[in-house]
Amino acid sequence: MPYSEPTNLAIVACPGGEAFADAVITHLRHIYKHRFTLKNDVIAKRYQLDKNELIKHINLDNDLYTSDLCIRGKIDKYRPPVFKVKTRFTYFMNGEFKTELLDTVRGKDVFIFQDVENHEPITLNDGKNILSLSVNDHVMSLLVTIDAVRQASAKQITLVLPAYPYSRQHKKKGREGLTASMLGHIYETLGVTRIITLDIHSREIVNAFSKINLENLHASYQIIRELSKIVDLSDNNKDFVVVSPDSGAIDRNKFYSSGLKKPLAMIYKERDYSIITQNAKDTNIKSIKLLGDVQGKVAFLADDMLGTGGTLLKAMGFLKEQGATKVIAAISLPFFTGNAIEQFDEAYKNGLFYRIIGTNAVYHEALKKREWFINTDVSGFFANIITRLHHNQSLSDLLDNRNIIEKLVKHD
Repeated sequence: MPYSEPTNLAIVACPGGEAFADAVITHLRHIYKHRFTLKNDVIAKRYQLDKNELIKHINLDNDLYTSDLCIRGKIDKYRPPVFKVKTRFTYFMNGEFKTELLDTVRGKDVFIFQDVENHEPITLNDGKNILSLSVNDHVMSLLVTIDAVRQASAKQITLVLPAYPYSRQHKKKGREGLTASMLGHIYETLGVTRIITLDIHSREIVNAFSKINLENLHASYQIIRELSKIVDLSDNNKDFVVVSPDSGAIDRNKFYSSGLKKPLAMIYKERDYSIITQNAKDTNIKSIKLLGDVQGKVAFLADDMLGTGGTLLKAMGFLKEQGATKVIAAISLPFFTGNAIEQFDEAYKNGLFYRIIGTNAVYHEALKKREWFINTDVSGFFANIITRLHHNQSLSDLLDNRNIIEKLVKHD
């Protein structure tokens, strides 16, 4: 197993996913340098070898097993790996995409990054065009890229999709399509073997695949880490309550409640599903009730995604009416579509909430500038998952993070 140069690990970043891919690659470099140093120290001590000579032996071994003539770099120094595949993305004026791989990926374990909810201006056509792409644009760009990687004879293809596209179209209620499932079948047809995503909207989507393995990651540790900086999470604090914003999020908030050892409440909302939400103010909620008590307490809500934000705004306002001293929300995938940011600016000025914790899995430049938004970094988490998958190591302790959450809470 090469430690200084994982020659079979390659990352292809679609235009939308480049920002997150670059953040993950930064962590991958640190991980591999740490692995190299650790292995060098342990082996040198175990076999009573000189560390400098051992570095030469490790580099020699890597040179012997690389498909190239040899790996670039000094033979007596750590040689940092190159993960990112040089790629050219072309956007044609009729809306078509083309992906060209400028480096070889033949026989490699390729991870393709795409952020379908990235609506920031993106540079295309070698800097000649700057465009803001829709979800459908990003999905088509992803499909074209998968095909390019497949045609280039990659050994294995893994999709890194923090926000799984069309994940809200997963349940058939009438004459409608199961788009989340349909996309899964397309990925399988194109030869994808694994998908890494974050807090997928519904577990039912996992059942749509016949061959693909889906790794559904959770940002609970990163969220609690930020939460502990602004709220006392110790056992002595009795003025804290976890609130599920609706029945669909009860399992997620039950996890936080049990992990933090705090009481759990729930908001029950009656909806009119004939109304389609267009912005944060106009929601389809007709009535709202609270099961539990938030009087004089800090209320914490957690959900998987936030679109227009109307539902969350109504829930936070309701909790303030019920006597909550502070309202804090955690969102794994902060889309903030339409005029959601402006609506939350107004709600923050009116004291409806204190902070919103969101991950950097969705690229959103405007959110970082808001006083009320706390950006938590999950790129290191993804980097660790990718490293373990590439080296066929267990993910159990990363996927089930209750032990490290318990340590974090005790330390707080």
